[in-house]
Amino acid sequence: MAMTSPNAATTARLAPPVGPVPPANPVLRVPPASPAVAAAYFGASLAFHADVSDVASALAADGDPGFVVVDSRSTASWDQGHIPGAVHLPTALIPAQAARLLDPAVPVVTYCWGPGCNGATRAALALAQLGYQVKEMLGGFEYWAREGFAYETWQGGERRTADPLTAPADDADCGC
Repeated sequence: MAMTSPNAATTARLAPPVGPVPPANPVLRVPPASPAVAAAYFGASLAFHADVSDVASALAADGDPGFVVVDSRSTASWDQGHIPGAVHLPTALIPAQAARLLDPAVPVVTYCWGPGCNGATRAALALAQLGYQVKEMLGGFEYWAREGFAYETWQGGERRTADPLTAPADDADCGC
């Protein structure tokens, strides 16, 4: 009786896997970071970012919130709507006008249009390079309006009904 060698498909099916078996889904294809690395990353993220509802809550509370909000968009965008009390300082003007408009001892929170725009990031970078402590407001003006917070336009104050996909419909606190 002649011995035949198995074909490649049979060998692959019968052989034990060599090395780690890749996960069955793309979420775990790259494994999560260790808890210590994750804690450092997420802690750093909070040092760089603030969310719309936290900014709104701090601005609505009695007293000084301890920061100033900067709208880094164009004048036309500012006129369409901006956060009440924000300082209008387009990114391109930061090097020339920041010292005149902002106190270097007061942290700054920048915003632009929304999550699809990195204008607030560019503004935050420009301010940080000038020595300001700065955070970026995640969601920008889009989420400010979508979450139902009051805003000002060139025609006066406005407020939209909160979008239930971005803010709790029946409660002021999302529980985050």
